[in-house]
Amino acid sequence: MAEQDEFFAPYDAPAGGWGALAATAKALRRQSVVARGSKALLAANQPEGFDCPGCAWPDPKHTSSFEFCENGAKAIAWEVTDKRVTRAFFERHTVTELLAETDLWLEEQGRLTEPMRYDAATDKYVPIAWNEAFATIARHIHAMDHPDQAEFYVSGRTSNEAAFLFALLGRLVGTNNFPDCSNMCHEPTSRGLPLSIGIGKGTSVLEDFEHADMILNIGQNPGTNSPRAMGTLRDAAKRGARIVVFNPLRERALEQFADPKSTQDMLSKGVKIAHLYCQVKVGGDAAALKGVMKLVIEAERAAKAEGRSGVLDHDFIAAHTHGFEDFVADLDATDWADIIETSGLDRATLQQVADIYCEAKSVILMYGMGITQHRHGSENIQQCVNLLLLRGNIGRPGTGISPVRGHSNVQGDRTVGIDEKPTEAYLDQLAKVFKFEPPRAHGHGVVTSIEAMIRGEVRVFLAMGGNFVAAVPDTPVAAAAMRSVALTVGVNTKLNRGHLVHGKEALILPCRARSELDEQDGVLQSVTVEDSMSFVHASGGLLEPVSPDLMSEVAIVCGMAKAIFPDRYTHINWDGYVADYDRIRDDIEAVYPDLFHDFNRRVRQPGGFRLRNPASERIWHTKSGRANFLVFKGVAEEKSRNNEPKVLRLATLRSHDQYNTTIYSNNDRYRGITGTRMVVLMNEADMMERGIMPGDKIRLRTISTDATLRVVENLTAIKYNIPRGSIGAYYPETNALLPLSHHDELAETPAAKSIPVLAEAMG
Repeated sequence: MAEQDEFFAPYDAPAGGWGALAATAKALRRQSVVARGSKALLAANQPEGFDCPGCAWPDPKHTSSFEFCENGAKAIAWEVTDKRVTRAFFERHTVTELLAETDLWLEEQGRLTEPMRYDAATDKYVPIAWNEAFATIARHIHAMDHPDQAEFYVSGRTSNEAAFLFALLGRLVGTNNFPDCSNMCHEPTSRGLPLSIGIGKGTSVLEDFEHADMILNIGQNPGTNSPRAMGTLRDAAKRGARIVVFNPLRERALEQFADPKSTQDMLSKGVKIAHLYCQVKVGGDAAALKGVMKLVIEAERAAKAEGRSGVLDHDFIAAHTHGFEDFVADLDATDWADIIETSGLDRATLQQVADIYCEAKSVILMYGMGITQHRHGSENIQQCVNLLLLRGNIGRPGTGISPVRGHSNVQGDRTVGIDEKPTEAYLDQLAKVFKFEPPRAHGHGVVTSIEAMIRGEVRVFLAMGGNFVAAVPDTPVAAAAMRSVALTVGVNTKLNRGHLVHGKEALILPCRARSELDEQDGVLQSVTVEDSMSFVHASGGLLEPVSPDLMSEVAIVCGMAKAIFPDRYTHINWDGYVADYDRIRDDIEAVYPDLFHDFNRRVRQPGGFRLRNPASERIWHTKSGRANFLVFKGVAEEKSRNNEPKVLRLATLRSHDQYNTTIYSNNDRYRGITGTRMVVLMNEADMMERGIMPGDKIRLRTISTDATLRVVENLTAIKYNIPRGSIGAYYPETNALLPLSHHDELAETPAAKSIPVLAEAMG
């Protein structure tokens, strides 16, 4: 036990509060940017400022100069750092040497300053001129045997303007291969939610949270992943809304939160957030939801039998839904013993949730990757919708489904064309506006792009942002596949592992950060982003770029396009796009006239504008023309997987000092872990059953259907408050345990929140 105590101590203070202020100040000092960083923070999420490069939680109505959170401050500090990765840095280090460093160390080296190419003879990156870099990309594109040998990857930090042009560029090349970060997180929202309500976006807006009586938070840790949401939840809790949480871990921010902007909070223990905290087993969300819905139906029947008004919204169900009878029949056939065993929650707890739901007039259900990253993530979301439909909790004030997306423009990128399965309507408009015939066959997402690499079918991999190799499953397999590619290109602000696990040729193209001035032909430009609630707003930087050799994302895409098509598509004014981003927005409007009508005028309004969301108006663009009750057969998350008695379900986690693949430190303050990320959070009974003591070094081994051995060793066991049969460990350190084939059946999102593993002590 003493060894565990060296780096584990429960965190008893409220989330936020003084700890958040101290962490923000430390992040600025660590990057030596107290003055520059403070200036950037005051402009973050402001009407005349830039959009935070962190999460996609919506901006409030700018009643404060401090519209940033701790983790947003870290993201900005890391972006505006005074540390630089120059040609001298690459002269000192081979790629092989850099590969031995940690992800934290790589990020700490600072901002990239000029384009670089990999020199195989020296195993080093060396400088390359921009025009030569673009010519290299063009040479490899022209050498392909087929357009589908190219992959166009997009990170959620990419602006609408750059993403729109990148989508156009890929389709001019002739492919719909657009793997993007959404494939790895909220693709079940994009694919599963439309089957229920006709759109792959949430229906709630911030104002709805001011009127909700109940907020059900499932599989989402906003205190770390979208901390600005905590202010919204705090305000709801203070006015009496009952917040119910489904999550395997007791996340500190969902228990107690102190808003650093509130003097009262800072002088007290803050505000209690969760009215009821339900520690569901990993993979048990669908079972828990079915249990709650089964109890709601029972309450309806009991009321009718006693001559009282029922709890269902029969008018809404009759006028707006389809499939209700089959849905109820399935609930009736679902056994309580299976619900309790799979969910890990007893019937009394589920009854409390059902009672709160039935008493609430207006309910919002918010969810994150704890719902989506499962073998049946799309179906999990559909069960969330089923619960809301029972009492008409979509399409009126204070209600709705609210997916909490984790990257600042991941939703916007999809809206403007980054989609491996584009609609015919979009392709038709693209053809009309740009006078060419785009490819119609569906392309690759993340999983299928790696599979294509494994088969040797990918020649060029272009990445607009991100850290692809670190983010994807089956790390050793993916890394080997990436090294077989003829050319890999990374458009980034900072060095990451993706630049070191590269193709036979490789380019690093440094871009301007969102916080930096983007001046073209003497005129300052702004870009736009879309948040989780479908609001589109402008973002303009205010800091001088860290190097004169940086280009904007838009300029980089247009530079690639001009090099690839020197004599084709001459009617497309790439130089005009770079000179004036309004021209890009004009063409976005032309391709999406219903969504983006009068784009340039509306985006200049304070706060921007919201894209139309038909489901919010109770207009259902589904095949039935209604919102659909969709049946989840049984309750098991893993319907055909190995059920060995000692199998544990691993959920990969992000620490509080982490943003996606970016690691800020080896600490996880709210979970009480200091100085290491190589840990496994385990239930004490599970540890005893396996002869594991707190502090022991253990190995995890994946149970899979193929012959590949997937093992991660030298993990320290931590006795933790987590349901029996469930364990947690950090991402990306345990990505090697996640098989490429272990993904959602509809959306192909890797099931990183429910990996079947065995745990054993190391001798």
